Amino acid sequence: MLQRLLERVEKAGELDRASDPLQRRVRATLPRRLKDLLHGVGLGHPLHPVAVQLPVGAWMSTAVLDALPGTESAATVLVGVGTAAALPAVASGATDWSELSREQRRVGLVHAAANTVALGLYAGSFVARLSGNHRLGRTLGYTGLAAAGLGAYVGGHLSFRQGAAVNQAEPYLRQIDEGWHDLYAWNELTEGRPEVARIGEVPVLVTRIGDRVTVIMEHCAHQTGPLGDGEITEIGGAACVVCPWHGSTFRLVDGAVVRGPSANDQPVLRSRVVEGRVQASLP
Repeated sequence: MLQRLLERVEKAGELDRASDPLQRRVRATLPRRLKDLLHGVGLGHPLHPVAVQLPVGAWMSTAVLDALPGTESAATVLVGVGTAAALPAVASGATDWSELSREQRRVGLVHAAANTVALGLYAGSFVARLSGNHRLGRTLGYTGLAAAGLGAYVGGHLSFRQGAAVNQAEPYLRQIDEGWHDLYAWNELTEGRPEVARIGEVPVLVTRIGDRVTVIMEHCAHQTGPLGDGEITEIGGAACVVCPWHGSTFRLVDGAVVRGPSANDQPVLRSRVVEGRVQASLP
């Protein structure tokens, strides 16, 4: 039933009236460096799944303590820690959400709403416990845990059903056969200007840099944008390609992400030049 409900949410265009202006506000509010930090650029994957560990762990531990006698003080501390630690999780989640597709953002609103309810209930639980009303604090805590559980289910749909924030380029590696594949003649490549080649049906970006060649996946890791249509820029002395869809920026020499919203590096293939021909194979 929940699965069918979320499928209806994906198609609920009326949610865009709230989603679109909120997306613009989040994008306009945060400076680039803070966005990159909240996306998890440099971490190797999005920051949000890491940031949720502390509040969820604290709240789960609170639920265990609330079932035991004489643990009121410890439970109160854990509720306070979890509630305060939720703020970085909210910030990173909102930043990731603002760069999702429209259907993903609709489901993301439900995920955020459930977790906002959970956060409000735990804040109320903390206040009740501080005032000595531990019975009300426990009730609000267990209700908040239920809301957080619902939010986690919706988040699972967002990640594993809709593919939000996962490396969208990685699955294309599975479509490449083993062995070396011929791509280009070396003298057809211009220094620092990427060219698109295909290995079967999979497009790859081939770049001549000095006396070497690099090959990365052409579909952007963030939302499969065509990097072959992207702008070439220099960051930190290295040539980079900017995705034309959302601005994720990757170093051509090794596929490393240098600017978000992608938190994932662009997959790199092994490459070599044999008898004047550029070849590539799986990593």
